[in-house]
Amino acid sequence: MALPDFEVETQLITEGYRAVAGVDEVGRGCIAGPVTAAAVILDPKNIPNGLNDSKKLSLKQREKAFSAIQEKCVFFVAHSTVSEIDQINILQASLLAMERAIAGLNINPDFVLIDGNKSPEDLSAKCKTIVNGDSKSLSIAAASIVAKITRDRIMSRLDKEFPGYDWSKNAGYPTKFHKSAILNIGITPHHRRSFKPVHNILYPENI
Repeated sequence: MALPDFEVETQLITEGYRAVAGVDEVGRGCIAGPVTAAAVILDPKNIPNGLNDSKKLSLKQREKAFSAIQEKCVFFVAHSTVSEIDQINILQASLLAMERAIAGLNINPDFVLIDGNKSPEDLSAKCKTIVNGDSKSLSIAAASIVAKITRDRIMSRLDKEFPGYDWSKNAGYPTKFHKSAILNIGITPHHRRSFKPVHNILYPENI
């Protein structure tokens, strides 16, 4: 199985780009909680070990990689709220979270690598989208780890405030247990009302 590498970043650096950021988001398919994006700038001379697509790492591996990223890298995490998701749709909210993550970096990147096939419109830096970028680019893989760890921790905290939905385990994704809990307990302020599983429960007459 091929691991992500630093080839795209190295090429950009040889072309004169000094700060290359990788960007990824997590939580698009959830029915509860924010969508979270991270931007990471790796130091080419001090890249942490163990970076990979966050989905391919165990929790222990992700936590270890996250600690290394905190020590060695420049990064920033940003979110779009549930109300923003419901107002502007999940795609636009994801792009907004990415834009906020990039803007929050304390080093302005002059090139940005973005996971997926769409990028925010108003970036000051040049950018390139990479489909499945978290399994190809080490910078995007690092961003995927930071975004996932951060969002999972948010959902675990929310699970304590709103018990019964199993958010510490399902992170807000529409598992059978989660959807059953919505029917039994009801909707929380953290549920995305524009998403079909929630919307159909709120407005069954419109199904």
